[in-house]
Amino acid sequence: MKKLFTLDDIMIAFIAALGYGLGLEIPKNLGCAMWLCSIICLIIGLAVEGLVEKIVFSKAVQKSILKRVMIFAAFVIIFIAAEYLSVRAMGASMVEHLLTKYVFVIGLPVAGFAFSMLMRWYRIRKVRKLYGDGSGGYVFDLAAEEIEDVNRQNKAIAGDYDADLAVKTRTGVYVGERDKNLIFYRGIPYAKPPVGELRWKAPVPLASSNNVFEAQNFGASAIQVEHKGVILKHHRQSEDCLYLNICVGRQDKSSKKPVLVLFHHGDFTCGGSADPLLYCDKFIDKHQDIIFVNFNYRLGIFGFIDFSEVPGGEDYPDALNLGLLDQLAALKWIKENIAAFGGDPDRITVIGFESGAVSIMLLAVSKQAQGLFNKAFVFQGSYIMAYDTPDASRTLAKDLLNETGSSTMQELAALSTDSLKAAAQRLWKHLCAPTCDGKFIPVDAYKACQAGAASGIDFIVGIPRNETQVLRAFVGESNYEEFLHFTVKDMQQYFDAQVAQTVQDYIDTQTAAVGELEAMRKLAEQWIAIWMYRVAVKLAAGGNKVHLMYWDEEPLIENLGSGSVDAITALLGNSKASQMYGNVMNADLSVILQSLLVKFINGKALQLYQNEIKGIDAFNWPAFNDKRQALIAADNKIKCAAIDDKLTDIKGFLDFMINL
Repeated sequence: MKKLFTLDDIMIAFIAALGYGLGLEIPKNLGCAMWLCSIICLIIGLAVEGLVEKIVFSKAVQKSILKRVMIFAAFVIIFIAAEYLSVRAMGASMVEHLLTKYVFVIGLPVAGFAFSMLMRWYRIRKVRKLYGDGSGGYVFDLAAEEIEDVNRQNKAIAGDYDADLAVKTRTGVYVGERDKNLIFYRGIPYAKPPVGELRWKAPVPLASSNNVFEAQNFGASAIQVEHKGVILKHHRQSEDCLYLNICVGRQDKSSKKPVLVLFHHGDFTCGGSADPLLYCDKFIDKHQDIIFVNFNYRLGIFGFIDFSEVPGGEDYPDALNLGLLDQLAALKWIKENIAAFGGDPDRITVIGFESGAVSIMLLAVSKQAQGLFNKAFVFQGSYIMAYDTPDASRTLAKDLLNETGSSTMQELAALSTDSLKAAAQRLWKHLCAPTCDGKFIPVDAYKACQAGAASGIDFIVGIPRNETQVLRAFVGESNYEEFLHFTVKDMQQYFDAQVAQTVQDYIDTQTAAVGELEAMRKLAEQWIAIWMYRVAVKLAAGGNKVHLMYWDEEPLIENLGSGSVDAITALLGNSKASQMYGNVMNADLSVILQSLLVKFINGKALQLYQNEIKGIDAFNWPAFNDKRQALIAADNKIKCAAIDDKLTDIKGFLDFMINL
């Protein structure tokens, strides 16, 4: 994606060659020893080259074509003048030094490119050896010591501790861990443990405290469904799971750095902040002026279930959206305490993928969450993934009663964590999701967006082209097939007779060409993409500033897909996790996306000027509000264009869905 060498590199070589050439020829003519001439040549040459690079690649020059032309013209004139003087005075031509310099200008990038391609080939070979055709889904063969390391627990500190790594918050003093240029604070509680009498109750704020605690190890992950392709089956789980993690770069607690808060994915039934996919060290190491936070929240039947029709259920009025209330509590803790870590509580950006993105969208239209964040990056998340009424969640509660042989809330509350976890594993296909209850979340979140309920929040909305294969890699073949059947069946409730027939004709045609399963997959992909596109449309109509992103990258392994997982690793620069999840990250694409994300976090225009990233051409990412265009990541390239024709190949389907 990056150009190996650019016109700017060629022009810089003009003056750099003078620096190296004159640095060699002048001391030589003065009778200096050759070793000394070489040292002087190197010092002067590097100094001149560094100075000229700073001028040429400066924002002022690169943003103006006229200034670039003027600088280039000046370089040519300076070189010609120096060539004339050096030939007259020393009998030495600078052209020879220029040609030598060009060998390095052209040769070194080519050699570097060849080496990087060789390393990429090696990594691809390694991934393909591990995954084969990918039909087995994600594979996590962790060593025992890795599992032991991630399962260590924090302890209270009674004696001495490193004050330089300690941060005092309202709820306690937390002593982090330094790793090179970064400091990690892991496993900080943001609410009381939701256990015992607090099971299925709204999160309770922690009391104020001056006690000192380690903050070096992840808190327990939430109790969750364990699929073969879910890595956190190796991490300890507990109902006591309300913990967050903070990563800071340069230690300057008096500064006000913007804060990036990540909501983890997992279909509301699995996942957590300890997933290596979400590690932020590479990102924060490059962008030291940003503070990164991620956290756990309750999942599955512990986080999303409606007990209102169960005897005794009136004592658990918040159970249907506990996971969202946990997220709200985490954001409130961050808002209250992040300044102690050097963060700005008034500049909080949230980012989420899949269920994490859905959560952000729901909180964005909730009055209770107003003011807790002002920018949101949501990738592969729409309101269609939430229940529009409590009915489905109430049915789940009845199924839980049957599964556990219980009849009242008292009996359910008395069950062990292990018993409930086993029941949740068996009930996974019954689905757990937040509910648009009309109290915490508006009944019709799309209409709420259009009415301006999320006003004051800027959005990037990301749409993947190949997400269903990612789901397949997580949950396995049989669960994936059931998901497709359920999705296609669920779609039908939204269609009028004409659209229903059009969709059925599409399924029939595709089935004849590629088989029923692939036909359903293609339809499900279009269905998911359109609902996310609809989010962007409604937000823009409600007055929000929206930028749209379309992930059209080809997967390295077809059966693993390319969607949220690859987008996460690219945005966080997490190349190690990319390989763990069956891909090899494109470093250039990652640099561009990170640059745009940082601009978004800092409230700057989403554009790159020429060579802002060396070797990358200038481009502007227009707001979706203005031109209905998207940033398209495809074939390891980035461009901006309309994507309506990419979302569906069913005639009239997009217009029908947008106007629902």
